[in-house]
Amino acid sequence: MPAHEDSSRREEDSRTCALSRRPMAKEAMIRFVAGPDGSVVPDIRARLPGRGVWIEATREAVSEAVRRKTFARSLKAGVKASPTLADDVEGLLCRDVLQALSLANKAGAAVTGFGKVEALAANPDGRTSIAALLHAREAAPDGRRKLAQALHRGHNERSDTIPIIDCFEGSHLDLALGRTHVIHAALVAGSGSDGFMTRWHRLARYCMTGFSTPRHEAHATSVTPQTGGASGGEPAGEAIMGQE
Repeated sequence: MPAHEDSSRREEDSRTCALSRRPMAKEAMIRFVAGPDGSVVPDIRARLPGRGVWIEATREAVSEAVRRKTFARSLKAGVKASPTLADDVEGLLCRDVLQALSLANKAGAAVTGFGKVEALAANPDGRTSIAALLHAREAAPDGRRKLAQALHRGHNERSDTIPIIDCFEGSHLDLALGRTHVIHAALVAGSGSDGFMTRWHRLARYCMTGFSTPRHEAHATSVTPQTGGASGGEPAGEAIMGQE
């Protein structure tokens, strides 16, 4: 993209934030555009061409925007938002997180295998600490508990701030990490894992869920995203939007 177009796009993005009903950073929103077939297309990387509308990056806000027909009004086109749009966005964010996990692995920031993860958790060398602990969704409670205890021993009070993530199946972790039968993994804190953590927090914010820490969960199980459908009831969030 030519420099003048890139500059223009940044100015448009700035105006978009200013037009929101509440001031919001771009990082807290998701961009949507009109697809060639008249559908509403999530642009989670904010790279697609054309007019866009920005919505608060929560499941509730996206569901509310669909219900209120916000996209058709804001994009000024006869677009139609799928009733499953909120789920579709979650699926895209999940895939984005797994891609980031693959990149973290290629950067040497991922450790797999119960013994290696336990050793890293219990005996950090002062230069290496854990940014996040990952369990496959099917991981046994006993393994979770033992790793939570190791994290306590090795990281002391800081262990209460380390997220424990278990929203992915083992098969998803296998593909992302290029290994088989991954049940437990850890990410080493540093630049190699920063991208994953940023994308994971975006997914967690979208699903309006937190993560557990050993202090708060005896077996270190997290509250996972509600994939496959909304939780029911009227969405509590309000669509936050602006046009480019």
